[in-house]
Amino acid sequence: MCMVNVTIIKMYNYRIYPFKNQQRILHHQLDLACDMYNNLLDIKQERWMEINQNLTKTDLNNIIVELKADNPKWREIHSQVLQNVSDRLSNAFENFFRRVKEKKAGKRIKVGYPRFKKPVNYKSITYPQSGFHFVSDKKLYISNIGDVPIVLNRMPKGKVKTMTVKIKNDKWHVCFSCIIEQKNPKHPYKNKEVGIDMGLTKFAHLSDDTIIKNKRFLKQKEKRMKRLQRRLSRKKKGSHNQYKNKLLLAIEHEKVADRRHDFQHKASRYIADTYGQIGVEGLNINGMLKNHHLAKHIADAGWGGFLQKTCYKAVSAGGMFIVGDPFAPSTQQCSSCSAYIKKQLNERIHSCPICGLKLDRDLNASINRKPSNILKNDRAGQVRIYACGDSTSTLCTKYNASGVDEAKNHQRQSH
Repeated sequence: MCMVNVTIIKMYNYRIYPFKNQQRILHHQLDLACDMYNNLLDIKQERWMEINQNLTKTDLNNIIVELKADNPKWREIHSQVLQNVSDRLSNAFENFFRRVKEKKAGKRIKVGYPRFKKPVNYKSITYPQSGFHFVSDKKLYISNIGDVPIVLNRMPKGKVKTMTVKIKNDKWHVCFSCIIEQKNPKHPYKNKEVGIDMGLTKFAHLSDDTIIKNKRFLKQKEKRMKRLQRRLSRKKKGSHNQYKNKLLLAIEHEKVADRRHDFQHKASRYIADTYGQIGVEGLNINGMLKNHHLAKHIADAGWGGFLQKTCYKAVSAGGMFIVGDPFAPSTQQCSSCSAYIKKQLNERIHSCPICGLKLDRDLNASINRKPSNILKNDRAGQVRIYACGDSTSTLCTKYNASGVDEAKNHQRQSH
């Protein structure tokens, strides 16, 4: 593979600890941003209903300038934050029109027209390029707010494009979006390949018989979460006690999500550093979640997040991430003689009557998902390869959304 410069967009998330007066200012700015969003949406709808005019992002920015001239309260918030509000609204309508086209094409999705937002649900503001800078390794200056204490466990690398201030469960965070230019790295184990079979009894079974256990993080906290949910349902609606109990429940959910992300990062880092070529099955996770008997356990396993993290880590390390045909019968296919052996879900041992191969069902499936076997059994070009330097490398972030649907549509057209 030729050595080329690769552009990577990397996110850095940090905790900040604003003082009480700074928190009041931040909440006020969130309310102003929410108010501006609703005003722009109202004006956009009126223009469309009255003169059939579709306001562009530039038109919305001009309206912001007019609103700032009429009302001085809009000067209490950074100008680029208000421009980002118009950007969010423009993106919301672009996604709305995209979903309309997809629904007309036969895709079964909800269109989702952009709605007015409540201040309690508007939880982030974005500063594009300016309005912030580091004062020291413990202080971050934010325009109209001042120097805010920050915990910098590592400095952001590359060129900072945007900074987002957000609140989650009464905890304040800043998130930096950075563009990093680097040369195409060379993986130390470029030719070492592995296939991965995802499951529920075992989180992942690798083709070299390595087993990653399913931690079941939700099940570990489920008893306490159910108790907190019952306690919350007994509180008076809108009361302070209801707010406190709702926060306690949200914190428990956050702990589960944090432990799951930590596990996914460690497991994906091990796989990306150990193997240069990684093969997986194209899972239709959204379709699997419609199974009401297994939906909770599938969501708790977090397959999509794990595969997404493994994809971008493998690509960044110079490896290759290969997604096979989601309709290929790799679980039913013998990894030795390629015979099709029909098995029920409760049959955990693969036993081939033709070649006599007998091994664990998940191990047999993971061997079929090795990159060499995926490419050998490719049907109608359904395989997707993500490699550093390829134009498709950034598509790994859309693994659960577009990739599976594109494969389905391609197969329907081929038949």
